[in-house]
Formats: sequence, structure tokens, C-alpha cells
Amino acid sequence: MGKIYCRVFQGVMKVGSYFMGYRMPEYIEGAGCVRRLPELIKGKGIKKVLLVTDNVLVKLGLPNGLIEAMDLAGLEHAVFSDLQPNPTDVDVEAGFRAFKENGCEAIIAFGGGSPMDCAKGIAAKNAHPDKSVVQMQGVLKVHKKIVPFWAVPTTSGTGSETTVAAVITESKTHHKASINDPSILPKYAVLDPELTVGLPPHITSTTGLDALCHAVESYTNWTYCTKLEKDLSKKAVRLIYDNLYKAYCDGTDIEARQNMQLAAFYAGRSFTRGCVGYVHAVGHTFSGLYGVPHGLAMGIILPHVMRQYGPAVYKRLAELADVCDIQGVDEREKAIKFIEWIEELKVKMNIPAGVDVIQDEDIPQIIKWADKEANPLYPVPVVWKEEDFRKLLDTLRKA
Repeated sequence: MGKIYCRVFQGVMKVGSYFMGYRMPEYIEGAGCVRRLPELIKGKGIKKVLLVTDNVLVKLGLPNGLIEAMDLAGLEHAVFSDLQPNPTDVDVEAGFRAFKENGCEAIIAFGGGSPMDCAKGIAAKNAHPDKSVVQMQGVLKVHKKIVPFWAVPTTSGTGSETTVAAVITESKTHHKASINDPSILPKYAVLDPELTVGLPPHITSTTGLDALCHAVESYTNWTYCTKLEKDLSKKAVRLIYDNLYKAYCDGTDIEARQNMQLAAFYAGRSFTRGCVGYVHAVGHTFSGLYGVPHGLAMGIILPHVMRQYGPAVYKRLAELADVCDIQGVDEREKAIKFIEWIEELKVKMNIPAGVDVIQDEDIPQIIKWADKEANPLYPVPVVWKEEDFRKLLDTLRKA
């Protein structure tokens, strides 16, 4: 009955998705293009913005170029950077207060997934000041126009600049859940590869694997995707296949960096409609309970979930293998070789094979949270029961 309910729910959601206003954000790209942003914002009649970033980026001076450009353009701004690596509802509330107290009219999200998610949460909170963040988590609970929103990614992974999701951790329970609503989709994105040049190799690898996970999960899911999302997933996978290891080995390779930003953008747009799956559902629990960085969790878990799905994903993975010119005699062999490519890439980039922090006493909670997040919303290729989650966790502990 559980599987039937999930598939019926997903069928209804697929029909409904045609009326949900999915779109591609407008974007500019190219080295140094972030400095053009203030004039574009002023052209919209906006006088003051809240720049949402994080303290690590502030210490590194990464937002300085944008701040200098805002000063030159006469665009007033306030900076909010005091947020956790996995942003919490407390962070969102603090950012919302900063937005109101400083009289801001728009938001610039500058950074990786954490500032992006926090900024989206602030925008949602501004649209519903009487609601708590937890009350807005779930599907279509914002449903109201937000303030003008520009997204400037400094990593190439989350694709948050083109998604309808904001992942926020509830501070009291450490439960990590998403606000999912087309209302919080940024209208504008800035893809400047210069902002990613200084990323350490381990950040390049984990964020890149996060983008790969988005593309692969979206492409192998059961429904929702249109031809557009499928094509974007394929483009993202090929760009990652050709460029992630190059960017990992040489962070100054501007072409590889630009291509990885496009890959994250395409993959983000694909999973915005196509959804993710059990890789994300389980990985979110690791981030919430143990503080495992999101991209690292995705990179570790991705090949294990694809192997456990088995024949249900062979055809789709074989198609992705074809996109990458990975050879095989049949769909099964191509699919397995595609998974092996991911595993080999992980080894070359020093990504662990498994997870050693899982505690026995946490397993029921992990399963409960992962199942609640994924089912019935995510159109996964195989609907899992408790024993399937346990099998995955056991595999991850032994890897």
C-alpha cells in the first residue's frame, strides 16, 4: 500500500507541476561579471540590499569585489554573515531582523549552499513574518511573492541559485528539512568563475559531487522530469565528467571553473522539477546529526544508493554513460561502469568510501527522518522500506 500511495501522490504532483511556475533564472556569466551586478540592481530602482554571506568568506575577502562595486555604484548595503555551515531557523530569524532593521529592499545571496539557503529562508520569512521557519518547511507553504533576489554562487555544486528549495536545520531538534516553493526561486544568478578560483581542492570535489548527485538523482527518478530537465541533467553530467577533476587538480583553470558553474546551474534546474532521492534524504540526516558537510555526504552515498537500486536504474544510468562515452556491451554493464567511474573519481579526490560516524542508537531516527523526507514526495526509482534503509546504512558503515 505504501508504494501505491507514493506513486499515486507522485502522479498527481506531476500533473500539478505543469502549473507551478518552474523557470530558469536569468543569468550573467564570465570572469569578473559580479562587478556588473550593482548597476543591474540599481536599474531596478532598488536603493539598499542585504548581502547574505558567511563569516569564512568575509575573512577570506571574497565579497570585497562586489562590496567595492556597490560602493562605486552608490548602492547601499548591509551585510549579514553570522550563520552556521548548515543554516538554522535561528540564523534565518536573525537575518530577517537584519533585513528589516536596515530598511533593505532586496537580497543578494553570496556564497555556497549555506548562504543561499539562509537567504531564501530570510526572503520567505519576510513574506510571512508571522510564521516560524518550521511552519514554512514542506511543499508550497510560502506561496507569496518575495523581494527581488540575486544569487551569486561561490561554489559549483548546490545549484541553489536555480532551485525552489532552502534546506534549514531546526536548532532544537537538529532536524534538517526543506522549504520547497517556486516563490523562493531566485530570479537572477551571477556565474562568475573567478569567485571559485580560490576554493580548496576538497571543497571543489565535494561541491562538484553534489552537482553530480543532483543530475543523477533527477535523471534516474521515476517521474516529474520533462525533456528539458533530462537534457539539462545530461549536459551537467558531461560537463562534470570533463571538468571536475581538472578543476580539482588546477583551481586556476578558468574554463574548467566556468564549466563547473554551468554544470551546477543545469543540475540545479533539473532537480528543481525532477527532485532528488534517497541520497539526499539520508545525507541530510548525517549533516543534521553529525555535521557532515552536505556535499561530502552526497559524494559518499551516491554510488551506494545507485548500486542498491539495481536493475531499476540500469537503463537511465546507461544513457548517462553514453553521454560520457563510457563503453559497455549492454545497459547493465554501462550502468555499472558509470557507477565505477564515480567511485574511481572519489578515490582520486580523496573522498571516503563510507561513513564511520553512524551511531547504533541514531539509526531509527535516521530512517524515520529519511523516510519522511523522501516518501511520498521524491519519485525514487524504487520505493524503500525500513529494511532497505538499514541495508544502506550497514553498507555505508562497512565501506
